[in-house]
Parts: sequence; C-alpha cells; structure tokens
Amino acid sequence: MRTITLSNGRMVEVECLSCALISGVIEPDGGVVLETEYFHAHQDVAYPIKGLIILASKRHIKCLDELTEEERNDYINSLSKIRKAQRKVLGIEHVYYFYNEDTMHHFHTWMVPRYQWMYKFGRSVESVRPVLLHARNELNNEENIKEVIEAIRALKEELNE
Repeated sequence: MRTITLSNGRMVEVECLSCALISGVIEPDGGVVLETEYFHAHQDVAYPIKGLIILASKRHIKCLDELTEEERNDYINSLSKIRKAQRKVLGIEHVYYFYNEDTMHHFHTWMVPRYQWMYKFGRSVESVRPVLLHARNELNNEENIKEVIEAIRALKEELNE
C-alpha cells in the first residue's frame, strides 16, 4: 500500500492510485473529466491548479511502447481533445506534458497548464515542481478550489457534448 496526499491534505492508502480513481474508490475533485474505452482523465488529485489534467491508461502498463495500436490512437485523440478544450473553455495557451516510465502505477500523462502567476518560478521545466508545491501549499483555499471545480465542470461539459 502507498500513502497519497490529496490536494485537500487528506491522506489515503491505496495499492494503485489509478485503479482507485478508475473504480471510483477515490473520487477526484469534480469527478471524471473524460473517459474512453482505454483512458480515464481527471483533475490532478494532488495539486489544485485549474485545468491540470491527468490522462491515465485503464490498463496496468508503464511505457508508451506497451500501448496497443487502438490505445495509441485513443491516447493521442484524447490528449488532443482535452488540449483543445483547455484552450477553448479555460483560455490556457501553454501546457507542459509529462509522462514517466518509473511510475508506481498506470501509464499516465500530466497536462500542466501555464498561467501568468507561474512565471515567477521560471519558464522552463525546472519551474514545474516549485509551481506544484506552491499550488498545494498556497492555493488550497476555498476560493481557488471553487475555481478548480468550475474549470472541471467547464471541461467536462465541453468534452462530453
């Protein structure tokens, strides 16, 4: 079992975070943003940044080259669809994409939006960790959480038309 700290500070013990999210054992803030046959997209549960979406495989795999052809097509189509919605409904002009193969759980991609307030931490990939920690420690308040939930609602509405 692993202990995961959610953005609201609550700690949960899970064997696999993605399985817990996909099965509904853990409900991400605002619920599921997009679900396909092979993938599950939700607001990141650890960092309260509006539009920070995780696209995770439903299958236990860790590497991009483990995706089947159908999963690869679904993956790129889902990423593209989410990105288009981020731009259209949230006005997000830039996104950093991260995926790593040494994860403890499912293959997943972080879609980290860039907002003006983030530039005080820098413009490169090195700025992302300080941004995430700032969000967890300083933006975990009622006003920001309302904005995050509204962003999730707007994305869900756009993506599930």
